[in-house]
Order: sequence, then structure tokens, then C-alpha cells
Amino acid sequence: LAFDFVQYTNKNIFLTGKAGTGKTTFLHNLKLKSPKRMIVVAPTGVAAINAGGVTIHSFFQLPFGPFLPLQKNSENPFHDFEDKSTTDSAKRFSREKINIIKSLDLLVIDEISMVRADILDAIDEVLRKYKNRFEPFGGTQLLMIGDLQQLAPIAKDDEWAILKDHYENTFFFSSKALQQTRYISIELKHIYRQ
Repeated sequence: LAFDFVQYTNKNIFLTGKAGTGKTTFLHNLKLKSPKRMIVVAPTGVAAINAGGVTIHSFFQLPFGPFLPLQKNSENPFHDFEDKSTTDSAKRFSREKINIIKSLDLLVIDEISMVRADILDAIDEVLRKYKNRFEPFGGTQLLMIGDLQQLAPIAKDDEWAILKDHYENTFFFSSKALQQTRYISIELKHIYRQ
């Protein structure tokens, strides 16, 4: 069912399940079988290696620290789609990476439980910048894989002090961009790993 939703729809999907239910196995099989052009990212280096991908910050060239989606100043490199000037971030994107982003069908985010809401909104801004600026995530399909019972997102007190006026909590589902979509949740229940 999860594979069919990924393969035959453009719906955003949250694939969850306890440890050992096959989330990583599903991801590895998807990479082998799906003709969709996909990138796999994860919040940490270890998670990225396990998923066969790269970190979110390295692929999307995100600055460390809180990201405010409504921020309209020069410190936010993604603040204005109408601004054609090259920002620090845009200078770091190679032509090859821009082409990869433009041709992206599916963005897989592994260990989504660790991804803060503001990071998901930062991803949304990058995808809108290089794809369709009128669609959440530039019209790219998201497959978010993770278990909310495992690791939670980390926000230091000073970071949460900045973010709390914009988000209900730090979890990915508080993302402004994700709330604009009608994503579906699929839970894997059978535990294979004993």
C-alpha cells in the first residue's frame, strides 16, 4: 500500500512504525524499484549513512540555527522569491545541484521525528525557489519516514525562544508548509526484527 501511494500518486506520505517493522527495508526496496527521481536525506550523518543518503543541511545548504519562515531580512538567505540577486546560499548551489532539485520527483526524509518544523519550512523554501513557487515543497512529493516514539527534534532553549512564536511545537508536523498539504499517514505494524 505504501509503495503504491509513493509510486502512483503525488501525495505526501508519513510512513511510521515501531523499530523493526521494516521502514528502512521499505526505503532500500523503494530506491531499487521506483523509477521516480529521488533524493534521500536525513537529519544526522549516521541516519543519512543508514538510509543511503546525505544530511538535510548539506544537500539543501541550510545554515545552522533557527529558520523563521516569515523573516524578511538579509540574514535569511531564502526570504524573497522575487529577489533575483545572488544570496550567499544561492552562490553555494552548483548548477548540477539546481538541476537535480528541478528534476526531483520524490524527496525522502528518513528519521523525520528528529527534523524540526522550521527545518522542513526551510526545505520548502529551497524547493519553491527552484521548482514551483506556488506549491508546497515546490510540488515535490515527500516521503517522511520515522517513529515519533523514538528520537525527538532538538531545540536548545535559546532556539525555542525564537521559534515558539511561530510554531506550536518543534515536531515536523508543525511545519507551515506541511500544514498546507493533505499528507497521509501509513503505519507498519508487524515487527520483523526480534
